[in-house]
Amino acid sequence: MNTVGEKRKRMKNSVKRGIVLGSIFLLLLAMPMIGMAKLSVTRVLIEGRENPLGINTLKPSFSWQLHSDKFDVKQLAYRIQISKSARFAKQDMLWDSEWVAAEQSLNLLYQGTLLATGTSYYIRIHVRDNKNETATSAVQRFHTGLLNAEDWGNARWIAKDILPDSLVNPLPLSSSKLRLDKSYELPVFRKSVQIQKKISSSIAYVAGLGHYELLLNGKRVDDAVLQPGWTKYDKEAYYVVYDLTQAWQQGKNTIAALLGNGFYYIPPIKGRFQKHKVAFGLPKLKLKIVNTYTDGTQEIIVSDAGWKTHRSPITFSSMYGGEDYDARILPDDWSAPVYDDTNWQQALITDGPKLRAQDIDPVKIMQRFEPVGLQQTDGGKRITYDFGQNASGIVTLQMTGQAGDTVRVYPAELLTADGRLSQKHSGSPYYYQYIFAKDGTVSWQPRFTYYGFRYAEVQLHPAGSKAVRMNAIQLAHIRNSTAQVGSFQSSDTLFNQIHELINWAIKSNMVSVFTDCPHREKLGWLEQLHLMGPSVQFNFDAERLFAKSLRDMRQSQTKDGLVPEIAPEYVQFDWGGDMFRDSPEWGSSSIILAWYAYRWYGNKAFLADNYTMMTRYIDYLGTKAKDHILTQGLGDWYDLGPERPGVSQLTTPGITATAIYYYDLKLMVDIATLLGKKEDAEKFKTLQQAVFNAFNQQFYRPQEHSYGSGSQTALAMPLYVGLVPQEAEQAVFEKLTTTVCQNDTALTAGDIGHRYLLQILQSNNRDDLIYAMHHRDDRPGYGYQLRKGATALTESWAGLPNVSNNHFMLGHLMEWFHAGLGGIQQDTGSIAFKHFRIEPRMLDLLKDCEISFRSPYGKIYFNRKQSKENYQLEVPVNSRCTLVLPKGVYRVNGKQLDPNAMVLTTDHVELQLGSGNYTITK
Repeated sequence: MNTVGEKRKRMKNSVKRGIVLGSIFLLLLAMPMIGMAKLSVTRVLIEGRENPLGINTLKPSFSWQLHSDKFDVKQLAYRIQISKSARFAKQDMLWDSEWVAAEQSLNLLYQGTLLATGTSYYIRIHVRDNKNETATSAVQRFHTGLLNAEDWGNARWIAKDILPDSLVNPLPLSSSKLRLDKSYELPVFRKSVQIQKKISSSIAYVAGLGHYELLLNGKRVDDAVLQPGWTKYDKEAYYVVYDLTQAWQQGKNTIAALLGNGFYYIPPIKGRFQKHKVAFGLPKLKLKIVNTYTDGTQEIIVSDAGWKTHRSPITFSSMYGGEDYDARILPDDWSAPVYDDTNWQQALITDGPKLRAQDIDPVKIMQRFEPVGLQQTDGGKRITYDFGQNASGIVTLQMTGQAGDTVRVYPAELLTADGRLSQKHSGSPYYYQYIFAKDGTVSWQPRFTYYGFRYAEVQLHPAGSKAVRMNAIQLAHIRNSTAQVGSFQSSDTLFNQIHELINWAIKSNMVSVFTDCPHREKLGWLEQLHLMGPSVQFNFDAERLFAKSLRDMRQSQTKDGLVPEIAPEYVQFDWGGDMFRDSPEWGSSSIILAWYAYRWYGNKAFLADNYTMMTRYIDYLGTKAKDHILTQGLGDWYDLGPERPGVSQLTTPGITATAIYYYDLKLMVDIATLLGKKEDAEKFKTLQQAVFNAFNQQFYRPQEHSYGSGSQTALAMPLYVGLVPQEAEQAVFEKLTTTVCQNDTALTAGDIGHRYLLQILQSNNRDDLIYAMHHRDDRPGYGYQLRKGATALTESWAGLPNVSNNHFMLGHLMEWFHAGLGGIQQDTGSIAFKHFRIEPRMLDLLKDCEISFRSPYGKIYFNRKQSKENYQLEVPVNSRCTLVLPKGVYRVNGKQLDPNAMVLTTDHVELQLGSGNYTITK
């Protein structure tokens, strides 16, 4: 067995051996370069996005990736040019960095003439590499947002109704009673304008709360849903920027918008599910459109009292209760120029939150599921559809009926024993409803809500004697449209199924907030961000979503420094005192997520932007600690004990909270040092040592080499975060493995401890135990959930029917699939995968494994076909890879390597490889 001490010694020896690069690179350079492509600059990013409309800074950062079919290609120099025009004429140039000798291609800051708000600019990148090649990127455009209140000019917030100040409640207590106030109607807005000249540019800035759908001449301007993303509305809201240049017509044009409540207002209606009672205000709209004509003149269109408003055909809209649509209220052409709005009322002027350009990807319909089965009852008036997948989404319907007919749809995760839908544990009642305005066939989908479901029960209620007919129905899966950047596929069917199980939980809970579940709560519980963060990052481009999550934390932090368990915080759960608000394992995402994201993406803004929040949270934890020990919170949530899962059962109170506190301090030493805050670093280091001493005095049992109760979590967490004295590490680790084996390798660790258990076993080469714990389906765990029919990760290890069956937490095995079985890890000290290792595990049991991952430098690909002793590897330009394989003699791209060109150990060989595509055979 490889011990903790042996691992440390092996790492030191590897450093002493050095890196044998020269012989391998000389060999690769001698290989034939058939059909080699020249260097190219790809995927230029401005503030993390390609061609972004609406950035929130006048000093943007720039990144790019490079491509070349040659080997060991590195950037030697770059040149950035920013211009007011796509021609890059001399008089339009705002910044020319000239040639800078540097490898850096990530997060370079603009250093030119001050940019203006609400303006488009153009960028191109020039690069020179170590192969005497140069390349220039395609021209990209970026548009600065409206950064100041005055940038909005005369645009005003407009509404149909205004919520009285006495009813505004941005942070209700969960125990507060349901108010039954006036039922406020949702609004639609419209305004007509005349366009008589040819438009050269049209930029729109649109904020609609809680959510909006914008139309121009009766057509939607985009395909996003739940736009904009939800925020801490008493601090700020998002607006979205559109390029409408091609959407206008000569003559009369009509701009229109529908609004939904979202999380801005949860309507208190009896007979519909309502998780909480948040009320920031009633739906409202703010809009500014700048039209520039070919003759150089401009026209600015704004939301003001001149807009018309009417009762919406959406008669009910709630994130928790569903959505109703009455087509009788307005004709289909209400948003078109031909419609007469004479009888509509004037919009009311109101106030609203500070605005910020939305810089995360929008939520969209990303996949559609047709029914795989159906069951009809009640003479065909009740139809239950099975879509085969539990996913976040809405239904899309095509149906034929008569005026006054009603179609109601109940979505649900589960069925009862008699085949009926059950919303009992996912939020009830929740449904969609449509009322026909006239005879005929219609297509419809709800706009401003969503649910997590696999099944849908359709109830058909004809107004007369003719039947309503369902022509088509789909489950339209919605999620954040950020790119998928990774994949995993292996020869192990169960592991592939588990990966897919976890992936659906991620996708179903990745909207504009990472939620816990897509139905009963839809809240941003924070512990899952740092615990599931690496799993998400191996599969999705989460940089901007994580930056938003940290911003939500900053805006939810209390005056005394507490980072609550939920961000954005819409409700204060007050059952059990502060148990559901003040858990260090949750609030510490404010520090741990920021550090993980910096290491992953290489952007120091993750640290600098959040440093004040971090230090305030550390100070807060210090006020809660008694002799440096923290005991508040939920502990190892949903561990496997004798009782119904919930608050930690098996781990001594205080162990997880204090271990996270110590880990926070450990990271804060590194963060403060990196940011040049030496005094802070010393302070954190001193406090870190005090917590170390107190923790071991309080919880360590040296005679048993154990901590607290000796649970999996109680042993794994101290080992991972570094709380175990060095001389005791091996003994405590052996105690952990013995504990796991004595329990027949059954899982007991919960939401907090499971990731640390996996990480400490993986780092000590006990992947065999990870395999034994998770490669079965006869006891609670991933395989057990699959055997019970789960299609998304469930809230409990046992896949209980009385909890959520689509939940974000507990998916930590996905990280092991990519970093353990697949073997992709950053090398020690590396940032943004500049230097990564591929060290695949379990080669004897897992014959084939194919992984890919788009790092900040480009695509990393590794495909091992162990049965053929064949390996395919792709290393992106400007980075390098240490490939670790079983001991042997290898051929790279058909050429046998000199044994002296490899680093050998007792059981493996290390190859140091620069960029390129490799076929490696034994």
